[in-house]
This record gives sequence, structure tokens and C-alpha cells, in this order.
Amino acid sequence: MAEAFRIGRYKVHRIEEWQGGFSPPEALFAEFEAQAFAQVADAFEPDCLREGMVYGYLQSWLIDTGDMRVLVDTGAGNGKQRPGIPIFGDLDTGFLSRLADAGYSPEDIDTVFCTHLHIDHVGWNTQLQDGEWVPTFPNATYCLPAVDDSAWNPDGDQYRTMSGAQVNANVYEDSVVPVLASGRCRLVNDGEAIGAGMTAVHAPGHTPGHMVLEVCDDGDMALFTGDILHHPMQVYRPDWNSVYCEDRDQAAETRLKVLNRAANNDARIVPAHFGAPHSIFVERLPNGRFRPEMPFESREDEHE
Repeated sequence: MAEAFRIGRYKVHRIEEWQGGFSPPEALFAEFEAQAFAQVADAFEPDCLREGMVYGYLQSWLIDTGDMRVLVDTGAGNGKQRPGIPIFGDLDTGFLSRLADAGYSPEDIDTVFCTHLHIDHVGWNTQLQDGEWVPTFPNATYCLPAVDDSAWNPDGDQYRTMSGAQVNANVYEDSVVPVLASGRCRLVNDGEAIGAGMTAVHAPGHTPGHMVLEVCDDGDMALFTGDILHHPMQVYRPDWNSVYCEDRDQAAETRLKVLNRAANNDARIVPAHFGAPHSIFVERLPNGRFRPEMPFESREDEHE
């Protein structure tokens, strides 16, 4: 696995789990407008749009500071029952082999940071051993959003109000509870430090406790944004939410804040599901709107 980019002195590797056509755009975006999408659709092919389908990835990001290794989001995991979204159920991917290709074993990971507790962001928190789900990264501290832990716990009152409860069926039980039981879990609140130059920032809307991991080193900044942005179309139209956003008004407000912060600080946006180049910079246009740096490709220094 080639090095993807740097944040100052920190190295960041992309660890891919899955890629494929996910859904037609009109089925992904709650506020979809065909004409608006068609105006920029050519820029998305073939990396983010293929044959009329949104083309997406499940991918984790490994930040190596030299002293600490932080894995951001953990995909869907292998062999998990997902009746609410079968495309991510019973997977058998080479995720751990790709982690090894990047030069790391599960034992090397010091911290796992989950931006939120959706099905495709916590899956490799655990793996099946002798019929039991156990933490995949035995030496890691698992940092999970405290607000989401409360929201997605099926025993809690809030869970019954969550529109995504059916889609997220079984996730808390097999990918969160074993981590909590292991004693290796840290429930994180807004503004808490995850590591040197790394801050967890509450970014609600997609889920109640969604967080962005803000990473700064040597004058560089990157925002690991989870599902604030599912697709680059949402850079052009931050008012467009995915159908999986719990509070759409709040999600759109958060998305706009993240785009403004990225543009103001020349920060790299690192989402969970974008196609190549998988992370982007954005620019603010004279009319106040945004677009990905064009052409839609990585900066020259991104790959080694």
C-alpha cells in the first residue's frame, strides 16, 4: 500500500476494504436535483460515478506520527450479519492483508478513532475468534463518540427515535459492545485530544454524535470527516444530504462549517467513501459556493 499523503511530518496511509457501485445518485441524496447533478457529473466519472451509479469505497486512514499509529474508521468488517443493508453483510475482504501491505499489523495500532457508529465505520473494531467477537486491534485504545454511544445503544431510549436503527441492526452488539467490555474503550467528547495535534470535534447531523478528527502538524491541516461528505457532489451542494442523515438541517449546517474551515485553512478533507484521489482540497468561489480543486485530482505531492 503506497503512502497516500503527509500532514506535516505525519504519514497517512489509505487502507481499502471495499469498492463498488453503491446506488443511483437519486437514491443516495435526499435533496437530489437531476439537472444540478448532470451539470457536473462528467467530473465524477469514472472514480465517483460509473454507469449511472455512485461509485464508492470503504476505506480506513492510518496516521503514523512516528510515535503513534491512529486508525480512523474501520469499515464494515468480515462475516457480519447486516439484514438492514445486505451489500455490507457477510463480507470476506482482504482488509488486514492490505494493512500488512502498508507495513502494519493489528498489534501496531495504538488508537482507533471512529467518527461515528454506523455500520461501515466500526466493522473492523472486532473480528470473530472461536465464535466470539473480540477487538481486532488488541493494543489499541478505541475512541468512540460519547454522544453516538448513547444514541445507538439499543437499550437506550434514544435508539427508538433513530431513523437509521433498522439499517444499523446488529452493529452495536457485534462491533461496539465487545470493545466496551474489553476495557479498551474511551468515550470521547467535543474538543478532546486524541494525540499530538489531533482533536475530536463534534460535527452532528449525520448522526447525533458524529465527529471530525482535526489533525495539524508543521503548518498543515487535515480534516478526517467521516460521512460529513459522502460524495464530491456535496462540495458543490452542501445542502444535499444523504438519505442516512438523521437530522438533515443540522447535517447541512455542519457540512457548510467543515467546508468553510477547510477553505479558510487550506486543509485537506479526508472523507471515508470518496473515489480517487480519495481526499480533496476545496476552494471558495466568488459567489460563496465551493468546488473541489479542479481538475478533480490530487495535488502533485500527494503520492510517493
